[in-house]
Order: sequence, then C-alpha cells, then structure tokens
Amino acid sequence: MLSGNLLQTMDYSVVQQCMHCGMCLPTCPTYMETKRERNSPRGRISLMRSIADGESQVNKAFADEMYYCLGCLACETACPAGVHYADLFDTARAEIERAGAAGHGERTFWRWLVLDVIFMRPRLLRFIGAMLRWYQNCGLERLVRGSGLLRLVPAHLRKLEPQTPRMSPTNSDDLIDAVERPAVKKHRVGLLTGCVQDLAFSDVNRDTADVLLANNCEVITPRAQHCCGSLHAHNGAVELAQELARLQIDSFDLDSLDAIITNAGGCGSHLKKYSHLLHDDPFYAAKAKQWDAKVKDIHEWLVQIGIRKPTAGCGLDEVTYHESCHLCHGQKVVSQPRAVLAAIPGLKVIDLPESNWCCGSAGIYNITQPEQSAKLLDRKLANIAKTGAPAVATSNPGCHLQLRFGLRMPGTVEVTQPVSLLAAAYRGE
Repeated sequence: MLSGNLLQTMDYSVVQQCMHCGMCLPTCPTYMETKRERNSPRGRISLMRSIADGESQVNKAFADEMYYCLGCLACETACPAGVHYADLFDTARAEIERAGAAGHGERTFWRWLVLDVIFMRPRLLRFIGAMLRWYQNCGLERLVRGSGLLRLVPAHLRKLEPQTPRMSPTNSDDLIDAVERPAVKKHRVGLLTGCVQDLAFSDVNRDTADVLLANNCEVITPRAQHCCGSLHAHNGAVELAQELARLQIDSFDLDSLDAIITNAGGCGSHLKKYSHLLHDDPFYAAKAKQWDAKVKDIHEWLVQIGIRKPTAGCGLDEVTYHESCHLCHGQKVVSQPRAVLAAIPGLKVIDLPESNWCCGSAGIYNITQPEQSAKLLDRKLANIAKTGAPAVATSNPGCHLQLRFGLRMPGTVEVTQPVSLLAAAYRGE
C-alpha cells in the first residue's frame, strides 16, 4: 500500500463523521439500483475510512466504486450528521489518480487530452467548438450519419455520437459586451460565461445578462474566460483545478463587484468552494474567501435583491422544473428558481415527481457510465411525462443536454431554463 496517501493525510474528523445511520441510502441512485452496501454513500465512506486507517489499499476495485458514484450529493442533503461527502469524494478520486489505480492505456490518453490540454486552453476549446459547429451546420454530420461511416468507429464511441452537444451559433463574447449598463444602476456584478455553457448555451448567457440588466445590475463579463475547474476537481486533477481557480479569480476585480453570477448549477457548486481548494495558498487563500462570499447563483441573486416582476408572459402557459443536483444539494438553492418561475405572469409551474433525483448527466457520467446514466434518464423522462407539461426547465448545462437528448424526438417536451423564460417575459414587455 502507498503510505501517506491523501485519505490518510486529510482531516480524520471528516472521515469518521458518518454515523452509519442509513438515512442516505434511499436518496442514493446507485444504491437504489443495486441495493449493494458498497454502492451507497455509507458503504463508500467505509471503504475510504478503511484506507485512511491503513486496513485496505487504493486499488482498481476502489477506483471503480468511486467512479460509479454520481457525486450528486443527495446524501449530503439527507445526512443528519452533516457529513462533507463532497470533500471525501474529491479526495478519494484524487488519490486514485495519484496512485494510478484506475488503469492506464486509452483512459490515460483521453484524460490527458481533455483535462490537461483542451479544458486548460479556452481558445483551443472555442476553436474545437467552432469546428464542431461547422461540422453540424454544413451538412457533413448528416452525411456521415446517413452513410454508415460511423460503423467504422469503436462501439463505445459510436454510442456517444448522438449525445454530441449542438453548438450555439456564436460564443458569449460575441453576444455580450465586456461592460453593459442598465438605465438605472443599483448593483455591479461579474458574469461567468463558463466553457460548455459558452459553447452550447451562449444564448442562456445572453438571457442572464438581460435579466441582470432588467434588475438594475451593471454587468461585467471578462473575455475568453477559463473553465471553472469543476471537471478537474471531480476527476482527481486537483493541481489543475487550483490553477484554473487562480486564473478565474484574477479575471475579476473582486473589490468593485457586489456579486459574481453563475448560471450553471454544477459549476456554481465548485465555484463557491475556491477557499477550500486554495486554503494552503499564501497568496490566494484570502482572495478565495472573498471570491466564495461573492459567487451567487443567478436565481439566488435575483431573490436576494428582489426580482422585478415582468408585466408580460414568456410565451408558455405551463412548465415543470427539474432540479440540478449540484444546485439543490451542493449549493442548497432550492426555492429560488421556483420563485423566478413564479414571478412570470400567466405561467403555471407543475410539480415534477422526484424533481431532485439525478437525471444521469452528472458531469461526464453519461460518458463513463452510460448504462446507469440511461436508466436514470429513463426514470426522469417518465416523471416528466407524468406532468403533461409542454416544457421542462432546468438550471445546469449538463442536465439541459441530457434532457434534450432524451426528449430529442420532434413534438416532444421543450427543454429551457428559468432565466431564459424570465428574459423572454422582460422582452415581451
């Protein structure tokens, strides 16, 4: 066994906090699928504690279990002891990668290409997005799919091809000026445009800026923003996540801003924990605390300052709402998106059964665990169908893509976001 591994060096009180009460079990999608203790938060914490105590090793079986976990954090919401499962989860994955326990070969190449290269270079990521946009719009995608060429691609990659995100016509920097001012200024905020959010949902970023302007906020949007680092932190690349956190902090003049706005539930959960990520950094530790205090989810911020209720509708009569796991469980932002929807005249919000049950996206879970992801998606789609709503709103790009893939047949339910519906209402005034 490797001595001094990360689970052994972290604060042991976090490892031993679990009371093994089992309250988390019915909230865990993987446990409810298999009913196996090791596939539950309680079981995984027991495995982590065994390693921290030096009783077992960080091996392939442990790696497989940690990567079978969605990281949805529903267990944190259910836990009466307040166990910080997210810290344990991220530390376990970091140790798995440090020990090389998850295997090598093709996985190592793709991990290096995605984490070390593409998502560390925003201009490269935007270039890839532009090439994908061209491929999707020039007719080549339709030709490739119709010709049968995809049969030459390995089966596991061929299955992923239909889930390729549709690229937005243009990036956020082309839609949003670096500084935009409302008629009456009451607040000054920074806007995070994200990476996947920027490529696939730049229109949602524009909607977010419009909603902020309509609520008397001056909007500062730094150019060519970096990835927030959540992808890296949740996949064991801690040093890269730290580097991206520093770059993100340096992109904003924190002293001049009342808030830093995020509209992506998964990113926001990570963005609010930069102080934990950089607590040992002598130069950035204090800045990270200031950063954490100012990062606000768009719905959270609107409720905090008081939403200006629009006088027009949004073009929809009914909608249901799917909660992003990291928005409701990670950030504890639950009532605010519903308050945004409730502010729109003439819009009825139909309750979604199991609204906070994971849809199966979970970052890149639909890529790494496609079978389990598909089961969760089917469960979510069945619940959406029960509502009879013509549209479902969510607040995270991963959830949006997952639901849009599941509802891709023409004439089915529209997928949108609360902030986009509010922006449509303001434009209709």
